[in-house]
Amino acid sequence: MDEQTRKLLEECTSGCKMAVSSIQQILEFTQDSALQKILNKYIEQHTHLQQTAESQLSADGFEPKDPGMLASAFSWFTTEIKLGMNSDNSEIAKVLIDGCSMGIKTLGERANTLCQADKSADSIARRIIKLEEEMIRELNPFL
Repeated sequence: MDEQTRKLLEECTSGCKMAVSSIQQILEFTQDSALQKILNKYIEQHTHLQQTAESQLSADGFEPKDPGMLASAFSWFTTEIKLGMNSDNSEIAKVLIDGCSMGIKTLGERANTLCQADKSADSIARRIIKLEEEMIRELNPFL
């Protein structure tokens, strides 16, 4: 596995782990059953894409990376503060949409920078970006 492919797959696993962790945290604040159903769906889909990227890394003897501790801590703290003060559907949707936008921006930039990564890794990255875009569309009615 070449270095760009490895780095892109690591970014995919890290981003999906961050997404799953954030969605699970937000799920604790969610009272609306329709919104809970959407969040559970996206936990499942992010987990699947994470496992897909991890299996490619593992097949070549690489360990998937976890999200950075600072980024994870900041995300957790920000979510706790925002939703601790107001956890209505609109605020939950805003926090999630902000996270999705950050994921799209970060992974899109990495995919464009690591343009020599193999097609399989690029495909996973593009699928994650598409998943984030779909999640934003599903969350918009809750704003």
